[in-house]
Amino acid sequence: MTPKLWWMVVFGVLIVLIGGGLRQSFGVFLLPVSLDLNIGREVFGFVIAIQALAYGLAQPMVGLLADKVGAFRVIVAGALLYALGLWMTSTAFSSVELLISLGLIVGLGLSGATQVVVLGAVGKVVPDNRRSLVFGCVIAASSVGMFFIVPGAQSLLSVLGWRDTFVMFAAIVVAIPLLALGLRGEHSDGKPKSTQSLRHALLEARTHRGYLLLTLGFFVCGFHVTFIGTHLPAFFADKGVSDTAAAYALGLIGLFNVAGAYVFGVLGDRYSKKNLLTGIYAGRAALMALVLIVPISDITALAFGCAMGFLWLATVPLTSSIVAQIFGTRFFSMLFGVVMMGHQLGSFCGAWLGGYIYDRTGSYDAMWMAAVALGVVAALLHWPIREAPLARLATQAA
Repeated sequence: MTPKLWWMVVFGVLIVLIGGGLRQSFGVFLLPVSLDLNIGREVFGFVIAIQALAYGLAQPMVGLLADKVGAFRVIVAGALLYALGLWMTSTAFSSVELLISLGLIVGLGLSGATQVVVLGAVGKVVPDNRRSLVFGCVIAASSVGMFFIVPGAQSLLSVLGWRDTFVMFAAIVVAIPLLALGLRGEHSDGKPKSTQSLRHALLEARTHRGYLLLTLGFFVCGFHVTFIGTHLPAFFADKGVSDTAAAYALGLIGLFNVAGAYVFGVLGDRYSKKNLLTGIYAGRAALMALVLIVPISDITALAFGCAMGFLWLATVPLTSSIVAQIFGTRFFSMLFGVVMMGHQLGSFCGAWLGGYIYDRTGSYDAMWMAAVALGVVAALLHWPIREAPLARLATQAA
């Protein structure tokens, strides 16, 4: 890879670090916002669920726009909308205002200012045999942000309160358009441009069994990470874990996912990606089953963060690389955007059902059991996927 390509990767990493890192800190706001606005955990969970749904439903169209007009414009528009939503959240005094700001507007902004568009820009220029590794580096960035931002957000909450913390978050997101300048050359790599039409791309994806299985499996990924990201601090608090340990447990998920995303990114360039995904989902299921068995303390909370972190978003470089490997990169942002929509539908269910079940049963046990069962299902879904490139790509390569 040339220095120019590496610089594009660096700018993409920084964008995802900020945008994704902030998004994964919203769980620490559940208790203070719920108490201040006098709303239940179900309402806050529903807000995050709407955020995930808006993010997911917008993703295919946003991905298509990025494929057509370039990542730069899409990222700038998304970042400004993201910042507006965060600022409006700081002024919210009712559940409806919170739903519009932190839910709908932030969700729409995230669809343009985080990983899918960045992966699409980078994926068009990196060599095929390095794509999984580079995607792993980009995804690891959101986890680096998570490690630093989640404990930082907890500290800011203690000093400034949740409203001023959201104002600071909005100011940080405004820097993303400057970083997006580094991605303006995503179509200048010298590779021959595909003449494939959008209609043909959609037909290929719709009739490919593996694409459907990937989308269904990614639903489970979204269910897992959003349930945990939204409700884990509150779950640990209910079990007597200190606020500091709970925040650091969430942060450790981010830190250890740096290693996980990198390791699985490297492995994905050498071994079957779908088999690696099967192992990740099975590992998640086993780990979450332990939550129902092992006594919860500060130590076990931190241990859970480390173990879950290694498996956290390691699914993304593998899943996205399979999409690019099978279908090519001409409409990658749009095609992966559809898969990401499945992820975000799972996120909706994970965030909302977590609060719904807790408010009605006083416990998260049923959610952990559902997460375990879905992990087993996802492992089985990935096993039969055929990840070989389509015949037309082999013809083009020849």
